Amino acid sequence: MASLIENLIGILDKENNEYIQLLNLSLDKTSVIVKGDIEKLQVIVAQEQKKIEVINKLEKSREENIKDIANVLNIPENEFKLDSLIKMLEKQPREQEELSKVRDAFKRTMNKLVKVNDNNRVLLQESINMIEFELNLSRNTMFAPETANYSKEAYNTTGQNLVAGSFDAKQ
Repeated sequence: MASLIENLIGILDKENNEYIQLLNLSLDKTSVIVKGDIEKLQVIVAQEQKKIEVINKLEKSREENIKDIANVLNIPENEFKLDSLIKMLEKQPREQEELSKVRDAFKRTMNKLVKVNDNNRVLLQESINMIEFELNLSRNTMFAPETANYSKEAYNTTGQNLVAGSFDAKQ
């Protein structure tokens, strides 16, 4: 049982370290989103995908380890809780403390990651909204009412020699 607990602590610690690296990438992503650097954003997203693959492998190892611990303790796997395991380890204070520390660190990392990702989601949505606004504004300008732009001779000049998607530098 002790080796299963030590293995769980090791897996959680590795997983937490991977999430910290993912958090750092998310923090980098925030400044890249603000700058609008699409190429750098693509690089960061690719790096995140690699981290997520590593985290998924660690997650599977953790699930297998928890299944083994649940079997040893004769607890249904779906009822197994880390907090309950920490309480059960009262007679093993070193393992209890280590498991408690890694659980707390993991929770802190996850909370930070959720906040940063929520912020990035909002920033991305605002960027998308701004792009849509600018596209709509440019489309509406091209198709403005004919009374909007007169020359000296009072002839309407809107739309003369303009092709959809063109830009009139004189305006």
